[in-house]
Order: sequence, then C-alpha cells, then structure tokens
Amino acid sequence: MNRAMYPCQLMGAQVVLREFRLNDLDAVMTVVGDDRVTTSLSFDTRTREQTTAILDGIVGRAKKELRTEYYLAVTIMDDVLVGFARLGLDGVQAAKLGYAIAADHWGHGYATDAARTLVDFGFRELRLHRISAAMGPDNTASIAIAHRLGMIYEGCIRDHVYTNGGWRNSLLYSVLVEEWAATGTAGRRASRGVPRD
Repeated sequence: MNRAMYPCQLMGAQVVLREFRLNDLDAVMTVVGDDRVTTSLSFDTRTREQTTAILDGIVGRAKKELRTEYYLAVTIMDDVLVGFARLGLDGVQAAKLGYAIAADHWGHGYATDAARTLVDFGFRELRLHRISAAMGPDNTASIAIAHRLGMIYEGCIRDHVYTNGGWRNSLLYSVLVEEWAATGTAGRRASRGVPRD
C-alpha cells in the first residue's frame, strides 16, 4: 500500500483534486471562514490566523513519508479552488471521508464529484477496505451525497462533535470495497438503509 503518494492529483468528472499550496489561503478562507459552510461541519468558522496554521499543517503532513491523510484542494476550471476533500486514514485499511465546498459554488455537483473521486482513489490506489463519513443530521446535502456514493447508514453517534456552541449528533455512513466494486466505480446506486429519528 502506497500511502506516500505525493504530489497527489486526481481527476474527477468536474473537479480536479490537488495538493494544497500555501498561497491557497484566500480561497480556503471562502470555505472555512464562512458561517454558511461551517454550520454543517465539525468545526467552527476559522479566522485567517487559524486558517494559516491549518494550511501550514496540511502542506507539511502531505510531504511525510508515511501519509496519514489525503487532504486535497477541490478545484474547477483554471485551478479555481472551490473547496476541500479529505480522506483520513484510520485503522486497518479504513478511512474517514470529509469534504466542503464554498457556498458560492453550491449546487453544481462539485462535492459529489470530489467525494466520488476520493473514495474511488481510496479503494483502487490505497487498497482500503472501508470508508466512512459522519455528518450532521440537518446536513441534507451531505446525506444525499452519501446515498449517491452507495454508502449505507449505520447509525447515530450521539454528541459526536462540539461546534457552534453546542454538542451535535452525527449520522454515520460507510461503504465497503466490495460494495463499491459492485457499483462500477461510480457509486451511483441508491444506498441501503435510511436514518430514523
């Protein structure tokens, strides 16, 4: 398993996932510095100073010999950064998926394409067995993406994250390599399992 793939660039149908650069700061701020976006994420809105430190960390960790995450910029035509997608390697042949798109770019399918591209990379190149994603119960857009990826609802993680001044539950979804392979890499089948209140 090659966890030291650097630099990593992945081509989706609409997006290109690439390594972050330090000069991406202004574009990253349109994602993590925007309350419209971070309301649905597992962290609060970041300041410019916090984002600079985060970006430094992402760039540094990407160059490590044994890579523990693929935290990639989501770009569209002309290398315009519109978000991020992250595959955090976790456990034995497992990873956690996360993603966010700047609010001004919502509704174009960029998050679905980025997530699909990164999941396919995880199974094909990193030889993962399981990829999971946890999302807030009110994040209907991410729930829809999980369904589009063929992820199966596993349950509710109570008081999973502290964000926006309070504890929030998360809904846990996952897909296994054999389920992904059965979908023909696109993960376009409907997911099994629906969360219940």
